[in-house]
Amino acid sequence: MAIKRWMLPDGMEEALPPVSWQLEDLRRKLLDHYRAARYELIFPPMIEHLDALLTGAGSDLEQQIFKFTDPSSGRLLGLRADMTPQAARIAARRYADEDSVRLCYLGTVLRVSPDSQGGARSPRQVGCELFGEPGIEADFEILKLMLETIQLAGVGGVHLDLGHVGIYRSLAAKLALDEDEEAALFDILQRKSHPDLAEFAASSKRLNGLAQTFSALIDLNGDVAVLERARQTLAGEGMAEALATLEQAAAELQRRFPDVPIHVDLAELRGLKYHTGLVFAAFVPGHGREIARGGRYDGVGHEFGRPRPATGFSADMNELIRLGA
Repeated sequence: MAIKRWMLPDGMEEALPPVSWQLEDLRRKLLDHYRAARYELIFPPMIEHLDALLTGAGSDLEQQIFKFTDPSSGRLLGLRADMTPQAARIAARRYADEDSVRLCYLGTVLRVSPDSQGGARSPRQVGCELFGEPGIEADFEILKLMLETIQLAGVGGVHLDLGHVGIYRSLAAKLALDEDEEAALFDILQRKSHPDLAEFAASSKRLNGLAQTFSALIDLNGDVAVLERARQTLAGEGMAEALATLEQAAAELQRRFPDVPIHVDLAELRGLKYHTGLVFAAFVPGHGREIARGGRYDGVGHEFGRPRPATGFSADMNELIRLGA
């Protein structure tokens, strides 16, 4: 059988005219926009030492990284699967003396498998990261840049999902779950399965009377009115703070972007292992997966000797071009 040498590996993409010109036009628009917003452009290398790619925000990426041994040093290297950990390294090591750092980036990343059904393994990732600013104004700045990125790509009909991982973290901190049990509970909440939650509560005996609270958490999703119901259902210092942040974020977004519908999901645990606060994602009708996402991940840079607050977003330019067209 003849080998089809012209075929690309599954999930890998190339761009040819006119799409390549559309990508280049969008690249120039976006970088000009980020520059006007005072974000510094970085070009991290495609290959880094594996341990650097897996620190902080990259700890969730281990199964997504192509790994190989460096013939020169014998150390394990990896092909970047996400540029956020690289931005965190650069911010910590190259901008250690600056209180606030704004970085933007644009480049191809490679993944062992797609992030979601039908996704690509070679996204052309674009994004912005803001380091050193702990307040919600920094989250608004990043959210605004994410929505403007989508608008510049010509994508319409966007709606926004909001969540806060602090709510789940506050509940989970009251439990004595081992790693496998916490992974099982995480999976149940993501699938919003009440029967599986009831079975888990009966078998593990470790929900400590919080089974009804977790069950309520599954159903706390919808428009911003969900937040009032959540105040009546959830109790605890960490949860009250998270709900206040969500209420402030929703009110400000409605003021600044009145035409963007907002959906709140308190059981959304996207990026739980590294996100620490507000999380958000953009969707469009008829498209089953997010087109951009982001959130707060405070403490990043600790492994590089410069821990500080951080928030950011990223998107796939290839997908934005397809939807914009």
